[in-house]
Formats: sequence, structure tokens, C-alpha cells
Amino acid sequence: MTMQTTTAPQAPVAPTRGRLRPLGQQEVRITGGFWGDRQTVNGRNTLAHIESRLESEGWLANFDRAAAGTLPEGRRGREFSDSEGYKYLEALAWEIGRTDDADLEARLRAVVGRVAAAQEADGYLNTQFGRAGQGARWSDLEWGHELYCLGHLFQAAVARERTRPGADDGLLRIAVRAADLVCAEFGPGGRDGICGHAEVEVGLAELSRATREPRYLEQARLFVERHGRGTLHDIEWGRKYFQDDVPVRDATALRGHAVRANYLAAGAADVAVDTGDDELLGALRGQWDRTVARRTYITGGQGSHHQDEAFGEDWELPADRAYSETCAGVGSIMFSWRLLLADGDARHADLIERTLFNVVATSPAPDGRSFFYANTLHQRVPGIPAEPDATSPRASSSLRAPWFEVSCCPPNVARTLASLDAYVATADDDGVQLHQYAPSTVRTTLADGRVVALDVETDYPVSGRIRVISRADAAPDAPWTLTLRVPAWAAGARLRLLPTDGGATEERDLPPGAAEVRRAFREGDVVELDLPMAPRVTAPDERIDAVRGCLVIERGPEVFALESVDLGPGDVDDVAQVALAASAEPVERDGRVWVKVVARGADDGGWPYGEPGGGPPAHASVEVPLVAYHDWAERGPSTMRVWIPAG
Repeated sequence: MTMQTTTAPQAPVAPTRGRLRPLGQQEVRITGGFWGDRQTVNGRNTLAHIESRLESEGWLANFDRAAAGTLPEGRRGREFSDSEGYKYLEALAWEIGRTDDADLEARLRAVVGRVAAAQEADGYLNTQFGRAGQGARWSDLEWGHELYCLGHLFQAAVARERTRPGADDGLLRIAVRAADLVCAEFGPGGRDGICGHAEVEVGLAELSRATREPRYLEQARLFVERHGRGTLHDIEWGRKYFQDDVPVRDATALRGHAVRANYLAAGAADVAVDTGDDELLGALRGQWDRTVARRTYITGGQGSHHQDEAFGEDWELPADRAYSETCAGVGSIMFSWRLLLADGDARHADLIERTLFNVVATSPAPDGRSFFYANTLHQRVPGIPAEPDATSPRASSSLRAPWFEVSCCPPNVARTLASLDAYVATADDDGVQLHQYAPSTVRTTLADGRVVALDVETDYPVSGRIRVISRADAAPDAPWTLTLRVPAWAAGARLRLLPTDGGATEERDLPPGAAEVRRAFREGDVVELDLPMAPRVTAPDERIDAVRGCLVIERGPEVFALESVDLGPGDVDDVAQVALAASAEPVERDGRVWVKVVARGADDGGWPYGEPGGGPPAHASVEVPLVAYHDWAERGPSTMRVWIPAG
């Protein structure tokens, strides 16, 4: 085909329709603060770390072996290892768009060249299948991940085209040739199958948007509609593991493998929006609602089953068995963002914020060179430090590890952080909406030519003050609407308008949801949003049996945890030995959140059951500091719990 690309925002998602229009990297820049610091570490450390491990593990060299015709001899890594190279390319593309870094540009071109050399004449690209001594192409749709890998290739190519339109590195051409092959193989009259790991649906839909090729969107639609027809072999965890048990439009909640479920939902949302399928989009909204209400952890994490990395049933959310895979958090953000663009509901942005602060930010260490794969909410025994040069089993790493045998999470975090500017703000025909709060600049033009220029000043989440400063005059007859998200937890928020012309200050209380300020903004006008940031106590729904009788402390968007290293000297060195003191409210002091806890004596009896209210007596209460969950396990091995028993 002849490629015809579109002018689109430098953003991972660019739907053809919807309530809101995403503002990409050319319109929004995070300039510092919590997320700016993490973007800097990601660009300076994480990307280089990922490439070094892709090289040392031999996963990039698989492409060289494919080009040389020496496979399968010497191939290393799991069947899906190609995808980690593609996610790395996507992260590079977004980071280059963000920083215009010449060294990253050279590294991207070098890796793209190696991938291009491995692509076969008809567009097929995979290092695990298709050669003498390997399985035949498309012969293992349940576990082979061929289409999954190509989905990540397509997303990398879209990121490159959006950030460097018309680049001559060839990545888009590689993706288009592979996509054409997928349409020929799996389109009408072809193989009636799906991939056991959803992802190609998202990649095809976005590639269709980038190239204006409707066949790719149609192929994404076919894959979405084929789910739930039982085309994949049944397995011990059931076909719901693959989301092949119930048609997407008939499902009532996300189920099965949590990453697969979120990726499929995101791809289905793309299809629903671009084809105008309101029935499908409505079904996805219902699935999001029930999943958030009954199958999501306090951190925003999803997935409570270790054996199959899957959602549990409603209310099955055990803290000490929380799998909460980092990639599932990324997938949840992908799904929520698409629904937000479609309907503008602030609840979607609320979940994105919760997941960003308490899953995505938790995974990488401060230096960006080690990661959590799973994110437990209760560590019962101190973790074992990972060897700095070792490769760890994915879920069994009890502290952050530099690399995993299945290392999907590090490059997934990297591409999310590199593209995070594009999740801050949106626009519609009447104004701009701020969804996530960080020091940033917003510069865009509305459909009728009105110019919007804003600077956002904040140290959020250290404090809840967000100052939005207009940097451009609007004509007297050209008012526009600034919309600020008030999180669901922010009861008592206040908004203040400080006009630059000396007019009266306007101030009002805000309920959670969306707060609008409509005016002909002048340069220097300030809108201040004050969110209440006092620590608060949160109780679980009584139907979550595993944490009934426990409480969690939150502050703003952050969940807090009790870590054993903060229990201090004495006989108590394990979070299992303490409970929250009755009626003791958390307090903030010296930049930390403190709670009163009571230590319970140890009972080494031979039977752990007895009369109600029995057990060893509690000691006098003591005050201990908590740690933001995203910062736990940074001071050595420890025990930790998010949900603390009420004393």
C-alpha cells in the first residue's frame, strides 16, 4: 500500500471522534515535580538499562540471528521476547519526542535497522516461529504471542510517526508490511483465529489512525468480535484466561488474565469509537464500572491471582495475595484513558491518577534500574535482595529486581513515563481540561482559532495547591472554558479566580467531579485549585472479606503503608504485631504521616483459634510514621502492610 499518514497529536491515542481531543507532547510538557523527576530518571537511566539487558540477555541478538539465517540455534528468551524490543523502541520514540536527544535517536535507528534485517520478504517478523527447527507460523495462537508482538511493533511505529512524521528510519514501513500480512492471513476468508494475548487489536487500531488505512481498523474489529467464540483451546484456568469465553459486548466485568483483559478492552474501545459502535462502547463502560467497584485494589492495582495473573471474582481482593502486575496497571490506564476521551467522565481520570501514583510509580526504584513486577499490599516476610546482575523469576522477586525472565514490566513503565505528557490535558471545541496535576505548560489552539496558553505551577502531591496561569490574551468576545478535575477523595476543595485586571476575586467550594471556569482569559489571570491533603482513614467495603476490620491511610492520591523499618527499637519488628490504636486519627508532621499503633504480644500456642476477643493483650500505643506505598522497600528488606487492623 501507499502510506498516507495523518497530522495527529504526539500522543499514544488519537481517536477519530469522541468528547475530548488529546493534547500531545507538542502541546503539553511536564516541567518538573513528582512526574518530571521520574521522566528524567526514565530518560537518563531506565532506557539505557533496558537496552543493556536486552543485549546481555540476547533478546535483541535474536533479530541478528534471524537476519543471518542461523535461528533457532542460539535463540534466547521467551516466545514473546521480541515485544520487549518493540516496547523499548516505543519508549525511545516518545522520549525523543520529549527531549530531541541525539544519542537516543542514534540508538533507535540502530535497533530499527536490526529489526528490519530480520523481517521476511512477505512482511512476517518473529524470531520464535517459521523457520526450520521452529514451529510453523501461527501454529500456537494460544501461547505463541506472534500477533501480540506485532501489536507492540505497531504501537512503536505509531509513536515514531507521531513524534517524527516521515522519519526515514523505516520503522513505519516495517509495521505496515507486517500489518498487511496480518490482514491477508486473518482477514475475511483467512484464518478465523485470535491471539491468546490481546494487544494486536490496540496496535492495529492506532496504526489505522496513523496511516488512514481502514483495513487495519477492520482487522482490529474482527479480532475483537472473534473473542468469546471459543476459538482457542480450553486450558486449566478456562477460556476466560484469554477472554475467549464470552463475547466482548456480552461481558459484565473484566476477567481472566488482567493484562490481556485490559489490552483487549482498550482495543475494543478504539474499535467502538472509530466505528461508531455505541452498543460496544456502552458494554465497555459497564465492564469498567463493575471492575473498578468490585475487582480493583485500593492502589488501583488489578489482578488477585498469582497462578494465572488474573482477576478474581467480585470482592476477591486479598492484600497478601495481591498480584497487581505492573503491566496490568499500565493496561488499566490505557483502557481508562480511552473511555475518558470518549465521554469525558472524571472518574476515569481518577482511576488513572490512583494507578499512576500507586502502581506505575511503585514499580521502578529511585535510580530507575530495578523494578517490581507484582505489587503486593502485604509483605509477610522480609524480601531477599536481588543480585544486581541476575535475572529474577518474575513474581517471586520480593524486592525490586533489575531484570526478569519475563521482563514485560520495565519497558512498559518506560513507555508510559516517556509519553506521560500526553495524559495531562485534553481539549474540546470550547476549552481545555486538566486531568492530571504536575508542573507543566499547555499551548494549543481550539477549533475556531482561539489560542490557549497556560502554565501550571504546583508541587502536588506535596501540597494540594494548583495554580493555573493564563499566558495569552483572549479577545473580549472569545471566552473559553477551563475545566479542572476535582478528585473523588477531595471533599472540601476550593477554587479561586484571581483576575489580572484588578477585578474582584471569585471563590467557591467545589464538589468532586469537574469544575469549570469560563471567561475571556487575559494574560496573567490565575485560577487556583486547593485540594484538601490532610491524611484520611479509609475503610473497605464489608464484602471484601480479606481486609474486613482493617483500615488504610491515604493522603491525596497516595496510599500509605506501614513498614517494619519504621517500628523503631524494641520487641516489635514485624507489622503483623501491630494494630491501629482505636479512634486515633493520622497526623502530618515533618513531611511524614504518623499514626498511633498498639503492639500485640506474641502468642506461641499450638492452636491459632480460640474464644472471641481472646489472645495476648495489647501494649500501650506508640506513634510511628508511614511511608508512601510507592516508596516502600527502598531501605532494605522489611515487612509491610497497607491494610492495618483496627485496634
